[in-house]
Amino acid sequence: MFKVHSQTIQVPGSKDITIETGKLARQADGSVVLRCGNAMLLATVVARTEAKEGVDFLPLSVDYQEKFASAGKIPGSFQRREGRLSDNEILICRLVDRALRPIFPKDYHADVQVMISMISADPEVSPDALAALAASAALAVSDIPFNGPVSEVRVAKINGAYVINPDKSLIAGASLDLIIAGTAENINMVEGEADEVSELEMIEAIKVGHDAIKIHCASQKALAEAVGSTVKREYSHETNDEALEAKVIADLYDEVYAIGAAGFGKDGRKEGYAAILDAYLAKLSENEDDDTDLGLVRKYFSSVKYKASRDLVLNERKRLDGRQLTEIRPIECEVDYLPGAHGSALFTRGETQSLSTTTVGTKLDEQLIDQPMFNGYSKFYLHYNFPGFSTGEVKPNRGASRREIGHGNLAQRSLAKVMPSEEENPYTVRIVSDILESNGSSSMATVCAGCLSLMDAGIPIKAPVSGIAMGLITDTESGKWAVLSDILGDEDHLGDMDFKVTGTEKGIVACQMDIKVEGLSFEIVEQALAQAKDGRLHILEKMNAALPNVRTEMKSHAPRAHKMTIDREFIGAIIGPGGKVIQEMQRETGATINIEEVGNQGVISIFATSGESMDDAVGRIKGIVSVPEVGTVYDAKVKSIQPFGAFVEFLPGKEGLLHISEISWERLPSMDGVFESGEEIQVKLTEVDRKTGKFRLSRKVLLPRPERPESK
Repeated sequence: MFKVHSQTIQVPGSKDITIETGKLARQADGSVVLRCGNAMLLATVVARTEAKEGVDFLPLSVDYQEKFASAGKIPGSFQRREGRLSDNEILICRLVDRALRPIFPKDYHADVQVMISMISADPEVSPDALAALAASAALAVSDIPFNGPVSEVRVAKINGAYVINPDKSLIAGASLDLIIAGTAENINMVEGEADEVSELEMIEAIKVGHDAIKIHCASQKALAEAVGSTVKREYSHETNDEALEAKVIADLYDEVYAIGAAGFGKDGRKEGYAAILDAYLAKLSENEDDDTDLGLVRKYFSSVKYKASRDLVLNERKRLDGRQLTEIRPIECEVDYLPGAHGSALFTRGETQSLSTTTVGTKLDEQLIDQPMFNGYSKFYLHYNFPGFSTGEVKPNRGASRREIGHGNLAQRSLAKVMPSEEENPYTVRIVSDILESNGSSSMATVCAGCLSLMDAGIPIKAPVSGIAMGLITDTESGKWAVLSDILGDEDHLGDMDFKVTGTEKGIVACQMDIKVEGLSFEIVEQALAQAKDGRLHILEKMNAALPNVRTEMKSHAPRAHKMTIDREFIGAIIGPGGKVIQEMQRETGATINIEEVGNQGVISIFATSGESMDDAVGRIKGIVSVPEVGTVYDAKVKSIQPFGAFVEFLPGKEGLLHISEISWERLPSMDGVFESGEEIQVKLTEVDRKTGKFRLSRKVLLPRPERPESK
């Protein structure tokens, strides 16, 4: 019934990977099951036979989903079923998309849908390093046009050695953790984080990863040959007129080149290009006998801008906004911009601007993470928002896009590397970056603004972090190339690379590289990393000028934290029946109190916005856990008055009888008018009954004893 083909991939130092096709999802254009250890991924790919009318791009959609059943779990949602993709799943979707998209033919415009499901989980296998391999293998055994295969691997530096796809338990101790994707010939995607590593270590890791990718690609080719899928379907998705293209380029190249060379800003270039195109289209329309396809003219005008902008860089070493290749745009930094926030910073670089805030919270503000492979809480998270007005566009606000999640994750990974330990920082920390203007490198502006807002909030980070986006222009015919520092949006769109690098003064902490061309040499990568280092240090200087050091004091309205440990036996007394005691303490003191059992102790975290509130909460807890000592004087509160005396609370939850005879040296005939309920007095613990455990108190022993009258 099944005609199964499989290939086993063996890379020295890592688990074997098996790719099988022919058993599952046979009606898809291509499907494979990838297995590594007990982890199994089902990858399918389907493409329309024809492109939709008017589509001039690749409508590629990638969905990756982790089934809870794969890990023997039931979803924690209300409906108890898989819902919208989690941030982690979206990030893996992006990894796969960025690896695959550049490898499709540029003139292929049919809808392509890639779906990858984790159908079996292995606690020691990271699926993010296998998803692109599974997707590429599904394309390889299909007849969908694809210039692959591609693959991706994780490269981690553990104890000084580079390891391919290490066990998950080992990744936490790695000084460098990269996901690398590419073909057998070239690298086209890199993403990861590191502990302030050097540029040389980064390059070495990429080389090690590429060696493994070559093995993966060879196995995919062997599988495709065994299946007989080496011939791809024919297609014709574009209408072209080479003569018209040559004419448009010849007619408009000089004008477009002049606009690019003028050094205008974003809006100036846009207006200049629009004026050239409008005038040219009007001229063509005047001739009634001219049947030129104006849609093709617009398409070829984009080609003119593409060629002229790149020629400007390669021939004159000059950029669209007039900068030199290594020049960074003007930078303005301002901290404490928002008085109501716990920490804030406004970072403006050219026409890109991020307003970032840091909010300090308690343990109750931790982010709950419910995934098939992980359950727990996160004490540090960053959210990135990219509203339409930042680029002068109308865009509905319908929640975070995949791009926003991806950009926020890069900034979060960068700043997480310098966050203090829990002992140094017991708070939950949330950063929000709102992009108010965008013309390239908004994620890097988020890193810089987010770092400054942390420092403004008084979070003791290990070192400031800055980020920069590097670009690339190449010409295969002439062999010319140029690496651009701090790229504009147009340079990203028209260029061949977007290489984001973040780091401290000591080294790199995170990176993200996407390449749109083949043949990127390690010489270019080395040059890009060297320029990125210079750019990062320049930006750090600007940030240090705005705020040289982390503030020693948090804002007055930010919560303060205090942690204390108690014997486990007192946990119940602090919580009280139904939480009554702890809730009353929080209500009356204004502090937030959290208690959890760790081993044989209770760990109490107290958060308050004033010293008085903190002292009150700490005092009450100490009172509950204190063991009353005979002979000690206590501040007490009258709880109830009886004919024979008063019951007073001298420690939280501990009451004793103050007998009428122990109130005063004078004999009191009754308790009328002696005390009022709630009155505060001082008492001394004089005895603890061994049988009943009752406390006996005295007030009179704290008062001067009257002298006895002399006998006559």
